[in-house]
Amino acid sequence: MTSGANTPSQPETRKSRLEANKLHKRLRRYVGRAIEDYNMIEEGDRVMVCLSGGKDSYGMLDILLKLQHSAPLNFELVAVNMDQKQPGFPEDILPGYLDKLGIEYYIVEKDTYSVVKAKVPEGKTTCGLCSRLRRGTLYAFAEEINCTKIALGHHRDDIVETMFLNMFYGSKLSAMPPKLLSDDKRNVVIRPMAYCKETDLEEYARIKQFPIIPCNLCGSQENLQRQNIKTMLQEWEKAQPGRVQSIFGALQNVKPSQLADKSLFDFNKLPLDRKGDREAYEFQSASVSSSNIAAGIQFIDALSVD
Repeated sequence: MTSGANTPSQPETRKSRLEANKLHKRLRRYVGRAIEDYNMIEEGDRVMVCLSGGKDSYGMLDILLKLQHSAPLNFELVAVNMDQKQPGFPEDILPGYLDKLGIEYYIVEKDTYSVVKAKVPEGKTTCGLCSRLRRGTLYAFAEEINCTKIALGHHRDDIVETMFLNMFYGSKLSAMPPKLLSDDKRNVVIRPMAYCKETDLEEYARIKQFPIIPCNLCGSQENLQRQNIKTMLQEWEKAQPGRVQSIFGALQNVKPSQLADKSLFDFNKLPLDRKGDREAYEFQSASVSSSNIAAGIQFIDALSVD
């Protein structure tokens, strides 16, 4: 009996399993590192895991559930989805998926769809208002169910894209922090996927066969500002692999004195201090000529002195 044309061979199946295992370990390692680096989850935390039905939030819940079993501290996970009453939204998919997991979960119903459609002119980007309405509802609900942290599924690429969006369209240098205290100080938001690449999460979703629910509130909107930024970064990454990671690394290595924000660094008061020995400069020696002196000046840098 011969195998069908589309049936993978045994070596291919073994290789696929090996690659899937490596991917899972990598994502789990990145999530664990982000949690540790930013002290995202602490002993006794009750973490509200926000599920949109997209690949990122599914991946976040899946990995957090696995980490929960092996972590050296005790914490609870509560899955929460917000049904925004979009026409045609498949209301049965997430409850069915979560029932199989046996996790505590809630579906919060609030018709933000009508509000967004009424407020935003046709053809304009709906994401900003939609996210603000959703965030306010989830913040309030986190308090209602006594959750101490709110976990969002934003990944590394989301964070870098947001930085460029704010630079290009908002004239400010900011992104999405891995951990955030809300303005009213009533909630702490964490992003456990902050170190994860979007391509890895796409592949993980394919392997795990998550029941993806597309966001159709905004339609296709191919010319969204975020999509333009995404395309730009993808082209950069193709031309020079690792560039997006370098940009993300820059967000972790900020030097206020090398920027121009007067609120972060006092440019008005920069006192000279020439006490003690001068540090060696890069040059070895230099000659100086001037119309104000009869002869040229020659000085030797400390590096060239025996």
